[in-house]
Amino acid sequence: MAGGITDTGELYSPYVGLVYMFNLIVGTGALTMPKAFATAGWLVSLVLLMFLGFMSYMTTTFVVEAMAAANAQLRWKRMEKRKEDDEDEDSSSGVSDSDVLLQDGYERAETRPILSVQRRGSPNIFEITERVEMGQMASMFFNKVGVNLFYFCIIIYLYGDLAIYAAAVPVSLMQVTCSAIGNHSCSVGDGTKYNDTDKCWGPIRRIDAYRLYLAAFTLLLGPFTFFNVQKTKYLQIMTSLMRWIAFILMIILALIRISRGQAEGHPSMAQLSGIRNLFGVCVYSFMCQHSLPSLITPISKKRHVNKLVLLDYILILAFYSLLSFTAIYCFRNDTLMDMYTLNFTNCEIINIAFIRYFLGLFPVFTISTNFPIIAVTLRNNWKTLFHREGGTYPWVVDRIVFPAITLIPPVLVAFCTHDLESLVGITGAYAGNGIQYLIPAFLAYCSRKDTQLVFGSGTVNKHLSPFRHTFWIVFVLIWGFSCFVFVTANIVLSESKL
Repeated sequence: MAGGITDTGELYSPYVGLVYMFNLIVGTGALTMPKAFATAGWLVSLVLLMFLGFMSYMTTTFVVEAMAAANAQLRWKRMEKRKEDDEDEDSSSGVSDSDVLLQDGYERAETRPILSVQRRGSPNIFEITERVEMGQMASMFFNKVGVNLFYFCIIIYLYGDLAIYAAAVPVSLMQVTCSAIGNHSCSVGDGTKYNDTDKCWGPIRRIDAYRLYLAAFTLLLGPFTFFNVQKTKYLQIMTSLMRWIAFILMIILALIRISRGQAEGHPSMAQLSGIRNLFGVCVYSFMCQHSLPSLITPISKKRHVNKLVLLDYILILAFYSLLSFTAIYCFRNDTLMDMYTLNFTNCEIINIAFIRYFLGLFPVFTISTNFPIIAVTLRNNWKTLFHREGGTYPWVVDRIVFPAITLIPPVLVAFCTHDLESLVGITGAYAGNGIQYLIPAFLAYCSRKDTQLVFGSGTVNKHLSPFRHTFWIVFVLIWGFSCFVFVTANIVLSESKL
């Protein structure tokens, strides 16, 4: 959920935090990146990937800074409340014995929840010890309009996420189980471009098979939207393990094919027409800002957290480049599929049936475990957006209406289109743009103003972003709004040419 203060959770070392962050960022978006690289050209793609990685790192440091400011404000409010309580106790008590007061003060110090850890010196007020989610930070630093815009942005992003997931699973199942001619499984991933009207099994067309799989996916996983589910530690370990096995296999298989002289790819340097989708895919593939509170807060030592995040981004950039370059040189541009795993379901690439089916069905397993969690998160954000202090929802609204408006729209979008590259591109270019660029920049700006107002201009946030000059905030805001205009204009011009 995007709002609320939750417990810190079990602490872990900075290097475990690095692994968790890597796993969070490298997800479904990476599977659509090779196709986006091929359509935009390798040079344009590499330059844009590096620039967007840098921009994402910058806004990540903005969110960390805002988290520290939020923690400081929570501490300050509790300290002020404690002072008021102490004054009330002193005024209502007739005890004047100094020994009793000293003993009482000692006992209170032993039970205080904040700043109660007995250390040498007082802890820094900007220490990140409580998990303050982005929704709560928006409530602390934004006005009412800003809070509503935040929830609108994150809801649209989660809708896009669900639509991508709802389309990716049926697409994978359709590609693996269907063939344009006959039922020979080795012809599924041979690079042949199939039409939706081509036959799948008997009289069943490919588009019919896709929609049957979509219906089954909705019936099996949709009901979880009406209940509370959460991702368990062991489920996370299993999906992460499967993801890494799949990615490493694809890179190794592509490198083997290239080393044997069987590479078919001849990518161009630049194709400006592909930049729109590439931009959206890259933004989507670097998305982590909305989950940073859950990742950063449990890290035991946060002194060098910005350097840790930078290392993560460098590793992710290298990984994305390796995955995409091996793909565009191994396969012809016109044979690269929206879901890159499906290029490995051909016997010519790998003759081991288990690996072919594992890679072909890999998105089915991993996405199916994430879909209910994202759906419940979206449902809870709808509830938070319309919640009023002290109010409760009727049973029908709480248990039927909110889950229904969560589930139906993305399923309808997936029913109408299974163009994953466009779904990822649009989600990243619009809602992802807001979450990754605009919201962090506004959080950094507003939290700095509030910090100066509350603590004075001389107070320094120990987690202040390396990009502390106001220029960088203005730059990010101009870039974010310019991207909205560019992507919209590109879509309008593309549609007008059709």
